[in-house]
Amino acid sequence: MQLEFFDVPSPCIGVCQSDDKGQCLGCFRRRDERLNWLSLDANQRQKVIKRCQQRKNRKTKPVKIKVAEMIVENKQPSLFEPPSQSKIDNSHDGDFGDFEL
Repeated sequence: MQLEFFDVPSPCIGVCQSDDKGQCLGCFRRRDERLNWLSLDANQRQKVIKRCQQRKNRKTKPVKIKVAEMIVENKQPSLFEPPSQSKIDNSHDGDFGDFEL
């Protein structure tokens, strides 16, 4: 058993919306875990947080899609790498002809 000197904080990040399974889109807690959070002891809260991390890892795992005989990962590009030239479309720069105030 581990000694607890500090209270286990709530994993809530302020995005309080549920998906179709009842899991929060922000912290990945189920409805009952959110409802009973204040009545859980520190050990139970740590178990809930561990389950939330597992749910998040399962939900945010990159999805591989087969497209024209090649595998493409559905992954957000890094902000530290320069953008590839083929993805930038400059053909419509400065064209606001259909824009009205």
